[in-house]
Amino acid sequence: MWKSGKPEERTAPAQPTVPSFEPKKEIRPMEPFKQPDNFRAADVANIGKSVIIKGELSGSEDLFLDGEVEGSIDLADHNLTIGPHGRIRANVHAKDVVIHGKVDGNVYGTDRVELKRSAVLTGDISTQRIVIEDGAYFKGAIDIKKESKPAASTVATSVVKETPKAFAAAASFEPSATPQVSFAEEKKY
Repeated sequence: MWKSGKPEERTAPAQPTVPSFEPKKEIRPMEPFKQPDNFRAADVANIGKSVIIKGELSGSEDLFLDGEVEGSIDLADHNLTIGPHGRIRANVHAKDVVIHGKVDGNVYGTDRVELKRSAVLTGDISTQRIVIEDGAYFKGAIDIKKESKPAASTVATSVVKETPKAFAAAASFEPSATPQVSFAEEKKY
């Protein structure tokens, strides 16, 4: 028989597979970060992913944080967005908190806290409103705070409920008139 000019291919014997005993690591896919439609770069301070802060971070403007912080974050009346590369080991105080990255610490959002799909939060949350997307990891407790009401209306309501005389006086007012209630006269010990 004629043989072609090609050498015969020989395959090496198959090697037995050895099972791997490495612990499995949790891998969370990073979703591309999309800026909100109402986002304006001039209104928000940025801390990039290569920045590391140890200590207290406070400010009087909105903040986008994609770096690392160890200590505390205080943005009392402003918004905080923790980016997908953000690694926070701190207690966080802000008006609105949106988490894409990892936080180890308690989060206090005066108005709202939102955990995005890639978020990992280990700590307690205290806020009025909360959003947790499917896929986010959260370990801790949630304390939903009720919206605070003005003290004057609360006091007036309690006086009306407690004293029939005040209730009768309030019922006799016309809608355009403003009620005048004297607390000293109505309260009896």
